[in-house]
Amino acid sequence: MTISPQTQAILLLTSHFSKPTENEVKPLTPKEWGRFAIWLKQQEVNPDQLLTGKLPDWLATWKDQDIPLDRIEQLLNRGSALAFAMEKWTRAGLWVLTRTDETYPIYLKQRLKSDSPAILFGCGNQKLLNQGGIAVVGSRHTSEEDLAYSRRLGQTAAEQGYTLISGGARGVDETAMLGTLTHEGTVVGVLADSLLRACCSANYRPSLMNNNLVLISPFYPEAGFNVGNAMFRNKYIYCLSDSSVVIHSDKKGGTWTGALENLKKGWVRLWVKPTQDLLAGNADLVQAGGQWLAETEASQLELRHLLTTTGPDLDSPQAAELSETLNSVINSSNIPLELDFYEFFLLKIQTLCHSQAKTAEELAKQLNIKKSQLESWLKRAMVDKKIQKLSKPVSYRWKTVLPEQKSIF
Repeated sequence: MTISPQTQAILLLTSHFSKPTENEVKPLTPKEWGRFAIWLKQQEVNPDQLLTGKLPDWLATWKDQDIPLDRIEQLLNRGSALAFAMEKWTRAGLWVLTRTDETYPIYLKQRLKSDSPAILFGCGNQKLLNQGGIAVVGSRHTSEEDLAYSRRLGQTAAEQGYTLISGGARGVDETAMLGTLTHEGTVVGVLADSLLRACCSANYRPSLMNNNLVLISPFYPEAGFNVGNAMFRNKYIYCLSDSSVVIHSDKKGGTWTGALENLKKGWVRLWVKPTQDLLAGNADLVQAGGQWLAETEASQLELRHLLTTTGPDLDSPQAAELSETLNSVINSSNIPLELDFYEFFLLKIQTLCHSQAKTAEELAKQLNIKKSQLESWLKRAMVDKKIQKLSKPVSYRWKTVLPEQKSIF
């Protein structure tokens, strides 16, 4: 794989190429890179220009006590180490994404902004990174009952056409992922360590080859387990998803911390599986803002009801107007009373796009909703096979001839 000069510069500034040593200059953290990247953009300097040997000229006005010029110089002078590492990783099928690449996950940029990872290492089907899905997380050490539930939930995601997103750790994460993959579903694994080894694993290699799996990590692909990295990557699992399920959580550790951070930041809805384990933190997560999952078999869950795409703020004037219109439609048709905002969205899209494709900008204007909300619903509608995405220009069209209204539900 040939990487661009810009990608080379970002890799040199933000990544390790071998096991870190005590005296090694530390690559820029996501926050540090975000700060530096914003400054570069303001100065109209591209990262690849820093490789031209005129660093003092490009950075003459740069001042940051945590990122001094000599640190940047040392990082950029690791070209040989980068070349050696990339040759090794490419042979194993790994690739690299930067925030400027088209297939870089849009959810990460939208939700984390400048804190989104500058670099993602990965292998497998990059298209899965922008399809959303259901995040499933849980403890490494849990009961056989919870593991069986995780496996069945993974199977349910496959059968209902939802991508499953998890962390690849042993226990709940790995079990749910394999439950999806063994039933030919699609999975995004966000790994905190050992990406290179995972890409060669017998558990994952067949699914990587048939494009049902993508494994990514913001960390050095040969990194061993590190508690800090495991904690840090949890946010990416939530931010890549449309909704999340906690199977089992202790009252400390990665699952606990990640779930609380998601609740605090409000990235996606958090569902919690009921448990009889009195030492578990599941009930505490519900008290903190999560919601109990229905007490039913995983195979009986309707995953579409777990999605966060429930429309605008219910107290907003926009929601009131939409509700009034919705009631009018219900009263004048045979549409079920349980119709939700997403289903009403489908009804409108069906009318707007059945004869002519519309761009996202046109739809956002006609529906008077935020583009971020529109994009989320459009992704779900594509998963549900209601609409078709066209190119040149990018636009959306209803996939079938306009049927009776109730046929879309």
